[in-house]
Amino acid sequence: MYQAYSYLSHLYCPRCSREYDASVPQHKCLCGAPLLTAYDMDALKIQFRKEAVMVRPPSIWRYHELLPVRTEKDIVSLGEGITPLLPMKKTAARYNMDDLRLKDDGVLPAGSAEARGAAVGISKLNEYNVPDMVLAANGHAGAAWALYGSRSSICSHVAMPVEAPLAVRKECAASGADLQLINGFMQEAEEAADRASERHGWFDASTFKEPYRIEGEKTTGLELAEQLQWNLPDVIACPVGAGTSFIGLYKAIHELIELGWVRSAKIPKLVAVQTESCAPIVHAFEKKWTHTVETPELYSAAFEISTGTSAGDFLVLDAIYKTKGAAVAVCEEDLLAEQRLITREEGIFSSPEGAAVFAGVRQLREENWIQREDRVVCINTAMGVKTPDIMEGSTPILAPGDDW
Repeated sequence: MYQAYSYLSHLYCPRCSREYDASVPQHKCLCGAPLLTAYDMDALKIQFRKEAVMVRPPSIWRYHELLPVRTEKDIVSLGEGITPLLPMKKTAARYNMDDLRLKDDGVLPAGSAEARGAAVGISKLNEYNVPDMVLAANGHAGAAWALYGSRSSICSHVAMPVEAPLAVRKECAASGADLQLINGFMQEAEEAADRASERHGWFDASTFKEPYRIEGEKTTGLELAEQLQWNLPDVIACPVGAGTSFIGLYKAIHELIELGWVRSAKIPKLVAVQTESCAPIVHAFEKKWTHTVETPELYSAAFEISTGTSAGDFLVLDAIYKTKGAAVAVCEEDLLAEQRLITREEGIFSSPEGAAVFAGVRQLREENWIQREDRVVCINTAMGVKTPDIMEGSTPILAPGDDW
């Protein structure tokens, strides 16, 4: 029986249901909504077995049938996946919880979960023979796409807010990318990338303007299910800016259920965590809206999720509502305190965004929305050393011969 490397079928619009040819580069739907990727699930149910996956090398490409790159030769990889799923026993005890775990994507190449989306997105551009790509990014995505672009010899042009973390900017510049710092926030960066794409003919790979980043980011959910012996947790909490990771998680869960690979009787509740300084998803959730309203972008230590608008907002909210999940905003003081505590208790220096997730879970546990017996997984999307300036503290300096 013939088995394809990828069972990619087509692209489709989740808002108006238009279908698009996946054999040529695509951006958004004509209606302005992001495009999602469809696979031949009927064939996959017959020909794709989880037992085959489990003996493959430990990378996201062990799931290649459920990824959009059609041939192995076009894959651009830096060894991404599979990331640890760690018990957080001390933190669980402090929250009065039985089972709290961390899916730590900070150990990925480029130091962030954006490596997943960049690996798949750049591989697809490699398949299309795209020579130049441009994207707007708050930080980690710009660095990841630039590094994978270097790996593939695709020329990268990155528009990034001037307030983006210094380490991320240096990482991006070191890759040889054409980095432009924008005196503004993500909206201004996206506008700059859009103008550059029009002027130079560069492929615009900004969030939701290319459809395959979500496919890379859904591998977090595929790995999580495999690491839990094909069970699903009760709650998954994730930081949300534009929302690609969150949408990818929801998509992964549905594909696993459709394939019949998971034993869990119920779908996990998905929790979106934002900061109080920029929380359009939380505001819409509290109002029971299906779309967000434009929100001013303000500086936060969790800069990566300070996104005021998102073309995928309706998909994030739909995932929350359909899983009976929640959206929660945390204050700056709480997320920074949680980052310090987790580092000292667990030895894990998470990103501010990852720390925000724990602060959000703690808040939901205090409200009893999360029950003590729930199995909860928090997603950390980057390593803390990429934003070292936000960690306050002083270190004494000893002169030679001084006693410690």
